[in-house]
Amino acid sequence: MANTSTQGQPVQYLPTLEHDEGVAAATKLFAVTFGTEPSGVWSAPGRVNLIGEHTDYNAGLCLPIALPHRTFIAVRPREDTTVRLVSDLGDGSVAQVELGGLKVLGVKGWAAYPAGVAWALRESGHGEVRGFDAAFVSCVPVGGGLSSSAAMTCSTALALDDLYQLGFGGDDEGRVTLIKAAMMAENDMAGASTGGLDQNASMRCTPNHALLLDCRPELDALHSVSQQSFDLDALGLELLVLDTQAKHQLNDGQYANRRSTCEQAAKTLGVANLRVVADEVAASSDQAQALMDVLGQLSDETMRRRVRHVVTEIGRVRSFVTAFAAGDVAEAGRLFNASHDSLAHDYEVTVPELDVAVDVARRSGAYGARMTGGGFGGSIIALVDKGQGRHVAQHIADEFALRGFHAPRALAAVASDSARREA
Repeated sequence: MANTSTQGQPVQYLPTLEHDEGVAAATKLFAVTFGTEPSGVWSAPGRVNLIGEHTDYNAGLCLPIALPHRTFIAVRPREDTTVRLVSDLGDGSVAQVELGGLKVLGVKGWAAYPAGVAWALRESGHGEVRGFDAAFVSCVPVGGGLSSSAAMTCSTALALDDLYQLGFGGDDEGRVTLIKAAMMAENDMAGASTGGLDQNASMRCTPNHALLLDCRPELDALHSVSQQSFDLDALGLELLVLDTQAKHQLNDGQYANRRSTCEQAAKTLGVANLRVVADEVAASSDQAQALMDVLGQLSDETMRRRVRHVVTEIGRVRSFVTAFAAGDVAEAGRLFNASHDSLAHDYEVTVPELDVAVDVARRSGAYGARMTGGGFGGSIIALVDKGQGRHVAQHIADEFALRGFHAPRALAAVASDSARREA
């Protein structure tokens, strides 16, 4: 792997696009590309998951926050069913998709995400959704495990909801319909398996709060989420997010393999999903023994390790919410560490860059550190004292330089707002 850094070079911090800057940039790209003005500009955030990894598709618990880093979309509806798309992350070329007759996996490349949202809405009975022209401008790191794809699909979904007056974007319950369209776009058109955490975070998070997301399918919109105060300043803390820039890809079969193993385990155990097992273990007077009894019913060692991660991770989400609310920073950090160790050893979704970054963060004074997102590359988060984020990030960057890894990038995570209309 090529070394793109030298030891001692200041670590790069990723800036945000503020409201005026994002609107102006998206509007300009639209006008230059399509020769007219957009009907409006919308945006949606990336997300970082505090804890609860690979639990969403197991009907478990997750705890994401929305990032201040957002994707802006300038859009104008069309009278036909053609979709034309341009992104500031590309070479300026326009991707074109015809919605009429579009089938599953019918679009290749990044255009599958926004075009897939329109397709999903039409497939769900909203035939009034037609074609559109759209320009995307984003500061969400691509491939960093911070859900740049959900920022794109959710901003598109909210824009189409407004433009075609579907009426879903105005409340939490309605946004669940848009979330389902965004998930359908990723799963069925882009072929990138997703369990819903990312889209829920991008659509439902609120400033200064973490979203406690309960993914049990029987819950309605009102009961599937609760807003948990996430005030880092009050505890004198900072949440460092560091993108390792290790290649991050979830559509190469690894994610789907983990998901399939969990579904097979649930079937073997005779339960609808592994959340049922996690709740039974949590209710036991001897949780360790209860977990051992469950694992003893599985003959495959890999399956046992996958199940152990899911069950214990769901428990760690509950414990983290309790610890943070009580101001128990040491316990919150311990839970971060335990989560990463489980993801590394039981779920096997880390890579050397993630493990090294976590190890250096811990040695540099972090209360706890863990990978975040689907794994196989991407980002870590570290809970540190306020003002220490750059210090920790620099130590990681220096270690990466010594090992010949790509130079990492960092950002400051502040719990931010969900998808919204900007102009």
